[in-house]
Amino acid sequence: MAELAVRAARHGHVRAMPWAQARRTAGEAGVPLAVLARPLAHAAGHALAAPLTALTDLPAFDTAAMDGWAVAGPGPWTVGQRGILAGEVPGSLAAGTARRIATGARLPAGASAVLRLEDGVVAGDVLRSSVTLPAGRDIRPRGQECAAGMTLIEAGATVTPALLALAAAAGHDELRVHRRPSVQLLVTGDELASCGIPRDGRVRDALTPLLIAWLEACGTRLNGWCLLGDQPEPLLREIRGCPADVIITTGSTSAGPTDLLHGALEEAGARLIVDSVAVRPGHPMLLAELAPAGLPQGHHRAGEPPPGGSRRWLVGLPGNPLAAIAGLMTLAQPLLRRLGGHPRPAIRTLLLDEGIEGHPGDVRLVPALAEDTRAVPLPFDGPAMLRSVAAADVLLIVPQDGVPAGGRAAVIPLIPGR
Repeated sequence: MAELAVRAARHGHVRAMPWAQARRTAGEAGVPLAVLARPLAHAAGHALAAPLTALTDLPAFDTAAMDGWAVAGPGPWTVGQRGILAGEVPGSLAAGTARRIATGARLPAGASAVLRLEDGVVAGDVLRSSVTLPAGRDIRPRGQECAAGMTLIEAGATVTPALLALAAAAGHDELRVHRRPSVQLLVTGDELASCGIPRDGRVRDALTPLLIAWLEACGTRLNGWCLLGDQPEPLLREIRGCPADVIITTGSTSAGPTDLLHGALEEAGARLIVDSVAVRPGHPMLLAELAPAGLPQGHHRAGEPPPGGSRRWLVGLPGNPLAAIAGLMTLAQPLLRRLGGHPRPAIRTLLLDEGIEGHPGDVRLVPALAEDTRAVPLPFDGPAMLRSVAAADVLLIVPQDGVPAGGRAAVIPLIPGR
């Protein structure tokens, strides 16, 4: 194992992949995970594996849109003694008669309109209208929202609370969705302290709480996490044996004396797909394909169908906090969306009141606040800094030639799903 650091040094002069290409490559890696049938109560956050179709007309019958009277024909009307409540099957209504009706209740056959409570005048058993009442007023006709068999939501959509409500209204008890990717988090570094105020040259581990919260918000299934020192054997053991769909590591991605990830990946027979990205901060990030967990070295070639196991992936994030976030947005997010069956998110643009400089060789990712149609870049945007990103809600994508004042910059939301 002593030669792993030597092997890692070979990767110090790799040509960085352009940022847009790296993000696209991560978003095309692998295939969406297996399809499951999930009860509505347990489907939130998954991606639809098939279009959501209506199993019934919505509404399934003519209903009252307001509290009032169901009336048949022109008035005045003779008022029936018994009103109609939601959930009842009301029968029919003869011409010239009316019955009280509640919002959402099924209309009786023969009803021509609903007269609102505030527009009706009752004297004895006779109802008159104080307004002109056209046929069909305040009736929600059967199939007004959709007809049975109609596609309501396309495959790939994230199952939200509102989508669950629509599915239930349309007659579904469960949904066919893609399995959420499972993730194992490995945070590396002898210098990291897991609690308290750091002393004696150590720094506080800020990435574990950030990444756990971010991964849970992404709808992934977090298998667990651990803090590893700068020794090659534990890192290699985790890479070989972890059964998660995706391993996310922090630190050890460059070519320094304690950067052992490249060597461990080589020892594990991994295939590097992205090895350094032309972006600031975060350029020493990587994406690798791993053999199925537990297979002896040489028993599987990455890129081939796994024999009896599933493909696994590793995203290596730099150890500096803002650089790690850049790696999340560039590689981890597109990969996890792909595996979970979600489509690529659209990238929007926002106006900049003040110009922002580019980097001569790389794309810059700059924390910013989105304010309606504008973005405001924030200070303290160094790779090890967290002040700006803690206040930001987007990352500006700044090309090499920068963005002039009054120009538009593409942005990536920092909060998953936004």
